[in-house]
Amino acid sequence: MRVLVTGAAGFIGSQVADLLADEGHEVVALDALLPQAHGAEPPGWARRHDLVRGDVRDARVLDRLLRGVDAVCHQAAMVGHGLDPSDAPAYAGHNDLGTAVLLAAMYRAGVSRLVLASSMVVYGEGRYVCAAHGLVRPSPRRAEDVAAGRYDPTCPRCGDPLTSALVPEDAPLEPRSTYAATKLAQEHLAAAWARQTGGGVWALRYHNVYGPRMPCDTPYAGVASIFRSALAAGRPPRVLEDGRQRRDFVHVTDVARANLLALAAAPPVAALVPVNVCSGEPHTVGELAATLAEAMGGPAPLVVGGARAADVRHVVADPGRAADLLGYTARVAFADGVSAFATDPLREPAALPA
Repeated sequence: MRVLVTGAAGFIGSQVADLLADEGHEVVALDALLPQAHGAEPPGWARRHDLVRGDVRDARVLDRLLRGVDAVCHQAAMVGHGLDPSDAPAYAGHNDLGTAVLLAAMYRAGVSRLVLASSMVVYGEGRYVCAAHGLVRPSPRRAEDVAAGRYDPTCPRCGDPLTSALVPEDAPLEPRSTYAATKLAQEHLAAAWARQTGGGVWALRYHNVYGPRMPCDTPYAGVASIFRSALAAGRPPRVLEDGRQRRDFVHVTDVARANLLALAAAPPVAALVPVNVCSGEPHTVGELAATLAEAMGGPAPLVVGGARAADVRHVVADPGRAADLLGYTARVAFADGVSAFATDPLREPAALPA
């Protein structure tokens, strides 16, 4: 199979490209090498592939690269919480306009199979159950509650504490950050394209991905990378809230394998099918910090309270659909993956402007 991988020099895209090549597939590698994500030079691991430096918003580049391609694995995106609302045009441009240009080029080239890198951020707050009222949708957390150390959502009907539950793919979608809004828009664009063209899309909703080649020392880095950078500098990792917020931390090699399985699976016809890509083993952010600190022999985490504006309390995934439709289950256990992450190679610090 000949596969165009966008974002092929990135954290996840490079792992997907390498796994495809390992399995005997032909990789067409594209990456814009954005300065806010990469260092001054392409990462060493990108040398394995004949990397084309180009933007998914450049239709001429896409028309050339899509010749003879059987499927597209779309990993290119601007990720993370960002700095402030002034990032919104960049997120929309790279993520949504870029996806629209790619889909149009796929139509021109007659390519009908797409694996889309989506995200758990489309869910907003996770799934919650009230003892009295059953399944409910909590309101966004209030700043005054967070400031007072009241982090858990309450029932919008009775005000009682809620119990978090596994989030299935048919849960209501409620993005609560610019990045999240652009990821959901990507799904909507791809779903419309599938209906119009008869193509098929697997939308892989990644949960909290970590592992080798993760970006570091950038405002767009993930929490595992932020903790590791602090520990490498001899500082305790600073854990927001009370450290008990639950996430599903999934190793990047498992995410790459989910992409391979989606590319190999019979594609949905004229539809987009979302699939959670997770470990199925939820842990708290505090556990992540403590496990990594122990592995690195560093200081214990410092719980500092507060929360970022776009943060949600608990998001843990239902892994059932991935197992049923793709035959995917995670292989890397949390303790093993986090311990290895203590010494995993990371991406060169980003070339951010002074």
